[in-house]
Amino acid sequence: MRSTPEPSEGDSKSHPASLKSSRLMARRPFLKCLGWTGGAGLIAGAYAWKVEPHWVQWVRRPLPLIGLPQGLVGEKVVQLSDLHVGPQVELSYLANVLRKVASLRPRWVLLSGDFITYDGLWVVESLDRLLGMVSPLGARVFACLGNHDYGENWSQRHVGDAVGAILARHSIEVLRNQSVVSDGLQLIGLDDYWGPDFDPGKALPQRDPSLPCICLCHNPDAVDEQVFVDFRGWVFSGHTHGGQCRPPFLPPPMLPVKNRQYVAGEVSLGPGKSLYINRGLGHLIQARFNVRPEVTVWNLVQAGKA
Repeated sequence: MRSTPEPSEGDSKSHPASLKSSRLMARRPFLKCLGWTGGAGLIAGAYAWKVEPHWVQWVRRPLPLIGLPQGLVGEKVVQLSDLHVGPQVELSYLANVLRKVASLRPRWVLLSGDFITYDGLWVVESLDRLLGMVSPLGARVFACLGNHDYGENWSQRHVGDAVGAILARHSIEVLRNQSVVSDGLQLIGLDDYWGPDFDPGKALPQRDPSLPCICLCHNPDAVDEQVFVDFRGWVFSGHTHGGQCRPPFLPPPMLPVKNRQYVAGEVSLGPGKSLYINRGLGHLIQARFNVRPEVTVWNLVQAGKA
């Protein structure tokens, strides 16, 4: 009688259960990796939503200015931008940050626009309430308006006027294509580049070349206008939010400017002329990744001695 040979260990036809087991074992590392990836994605999403939008970075820098009087050396200037009071940003968060700014006792506070995200005039009332919690922010406070301060399509002058009136009520001087001298420091404020009243030709020619100068201009694209060619000093901007979400080692995928080098931080514009783009405190959508909100604290120094 012929004996039937025993199936070999690797005979999958004879052992379908064994084959199923081996396939499950092969899938297990993949499923484990998928689980880790999904978990990491959830953690990153929660971080970008709940943590980083309120994790303020206090950036401290020297501010070298040509012609700075000796008496102003060491004085403190705080730059703020893009509060975006409105449906997406908690007033309590902004109030806590602004109270800390006031506690620094800066000589000047400079605000570079987008105080609100327009969703009706109630946001202007919210701005009034916020500033009532924290003012005064500094010894002297100046501001320019941003595109969102002009309401729908950035074209509603009555909204810009309402924002300006609230700021003035809280001792914040809004410079709308104007130039002033404050304690030896020249300050120029431009209306928003996308707004209905942008006119740098009214303000920039007023610059006194013998005085140290800071220009407030919400949208950094404006510095590429011909009128800035002879400007000397610093331009303080905001608008970009630094891209708000930025993959590591890569540029941000979304940036509301024509000139893609205007992302965040300092940009040299040539001899004696620099741009600084503040990443802002608020947001249009509550999400930040690798782009923390920013308060910039400057110490005045004479140019060449930073």
